[in-house]
Amino acid sequence: MVFNVLRRLSTETAVVRRCVVHRLRVPAISPAVVPARSFTDPVQDIVQPPFDASLLEVLVCPLSKKPLRYEAETNELINDDHGIAYPIINGIPNMIPQDARLIQKGSDASTQDCSG
Repeated sequence: MVFNVLRRLSTETAVVRRCVVHRLRVPAISPAVVPARSFTDPVQDIVQPPFDASLLEVLVCPLSKKPLRYEAETNELINDDHGIAYPIINGIPNMIPQDARLIQKGSDASTQDCSG
């Protein structure tokens, strides 16, 4: 009985090895076409995708539920009533209040940050 078990194990192992060897042949993969940037390369200004202004009809401030206006210079959505500016990252508005920054009412520039 032990002899049968050992013979079966050796036969099945050989079959598995044969299948694995034949099926694991992967064609050679060509190197990436996009050049890799190293950490020592100077950082270039990345062009942000444009913001779709039609979203202003739907988007409101999550805190006050009032409409927002788009500021193209800073690429932000601004709530003038509360003085909050929501950033637009890669064309997507970040409407999380903790990520917004406080601005002075009446001007768009400020150094205060709403994140704690």
